[in-house]
Amino acid sequence: MKKGFTLLELIVVIVILGILATLATTQYTKMVEKSRGAEARMALGVIRTNQAAMRLQNGSVSTTASDAGIGSDYPAGCTTTHYFQYTMSAGASSNTFTATATRCTTGGKTPNATTAGIITLVTNFDTGADTWTMGNPY
Repeated sequence: MKKGFTLLELIVVIVILGILATLATTQYTKMVEKSRGAEARMALGVIRTNQAAMRLQNGSVSTTASDAGIGSDYPAGCTTTHYFQYTMSAGASSNTFTATATRCTTGGKTPNATTAGIITLVTNFDTGADTWTMGNPY
């Protein structure tokens, strides 16, 4: 009598492994995209800190990208080294501003999600309120 696995048993094991591999891959891509979103939130936090420093120094928030920390570290356009582009605008009051991180979709950086994410930070230094808006998938 020969010992071993039947063809049916081998096929069942291969199918189960395929299902597990598919689940692992989708979870991995979601995790990678969320970590890219965390990087964007950190960059928006740095921009907010720079704006707070400009407000303390000058009495109002900055309207220039370089003063707000948007430069080579946080580019205003999509580059080969960044997954987000950052923009900043002053609000109606001299003590408010909006910083936005928009997911780049060119240069082989297609997001691992159905839509490209946008993360927005609105800060009002008069009230001390930060309002975060995070699009899919962040």
